[in-house]
Amino acid sequence: MLENLARASHLAPSVFYTIVFGILVFAGLVAGFALNRFLHHWTKKFRGTWGELFFALLESMPIPLLVLTAVYGGLESLTLPRRYEIIGSKLILALVLLVIFYFPAKILILFLRRVSQTNPSLERVTQPASFVVRAIFALLATIIFLENLGISLTAVWTTLGVGSVAVALALQETLSNFFSGLYLLVDQPVSVGDYIKLDSGQEGYVLRIGWRSTTLRTLGNNLVVIPNSTLAKAVITNYSMPEDRMSLSIPVSVSYGNDATRVERILLEVARQAGRDNLEGLLTYPDPSVRFIPGFGDSSLDFTLSVQVRKFVDQYLVQSELRKRILERFQQEGIDMPFPTRTIVLDRTTLESLAPKTDPRES
Repeated sequence: MLENLARASHLAPSVFYTIVFGILVFAGLVAGFALNRFLHHWTKKFRGTWGELFFALLESMPIPLLVLTAVYGGLESLTLPRRYEIIGSKLILALVLLVIFYFPAKILILFLRRVSQTNPSLERVTQPASFVVRAIFALLATIIFLENLGISLTAVWTTLGVGSVAVALALQETLSNFFSGLYLLVDQPVSVGDYIKLDSGQEGYVLRIGWRSTTLRTLGNNLVVIPNSTLAKAVITNYSMPEDRMSLSIPVSVSYGNDATRVERILLEVARQAGRDNLEGLLTYPDPSVRFIPGFGDSSLDFTLSVQVRKFVDQYLVQSELRKRILERFQQEGIDMPFPTRTIVLDRTTLESLAPKTDPRES
């Protein structure tokens, strides 16, 4: 039938078969694109569910599969020039590799996308991870394709090996910060918005966790940029975890001779009254507590008043207001607050040396 059409069109068989082959490939592309749009509609319809992953995977399949079918069918049923058959066989190999490597990569990428939708805080990890997955599968497909074409990659591997060592040495610090950033994003010892303090003394709100560094905003409204490798190795106190609410301990000292039970009662009354007055940042629950700790000082009885504050920065106002209220109440109750005193005992020789000298003639 095709031969009759070729004769009827007054075209050389090779030209006619080439045109038919091109029509088959074009038809495969058109049909694949139509199916792709149809499946894309269902992908959007199931957005936010696992059905989105299923249809998103299916929508990528029609074009390469139908083009592969068209090319294979054309090579099997048409008598093409030798050079076209060679090109077609290479095209089939490329499409088969695309199917073999593209779809597993697509599944991983869709899974990572779904994870980032479920937990937006992991988006900084899933985005570069998706890029790495694409790069790895594309590299593998390219290597296999070139090897099947008879292209030796030995020289390329040698060059890449030497070059990668040189690059790794040159970018050692950068790579260290990069992988430390990955650790911080995956393990999440800190998150954006947390108030943290490092063992080296830097503290502030976490503004940004990047690939090279982490930025803190101090209470003085300044920025501190910390390399990720330094942050990953530091001992971190996170004042926002497991929750913003925190305990505040205020040491209070009174003179010896005061009734310890009475002092405890007064401190509790002051703290509870401040809560009833809606002192900003002070929580009324859990209830304030007072302990006779650390106890007996050198010149004082030492107590600890414990209250709960809403978040880390609230402690400064709460401490100031409670101390003023405690001082005022102690003055009203006649409770003395001590100050350090020292008694110096001098021996007889020292006293004689310090005594004023008298003139014998005066006696």
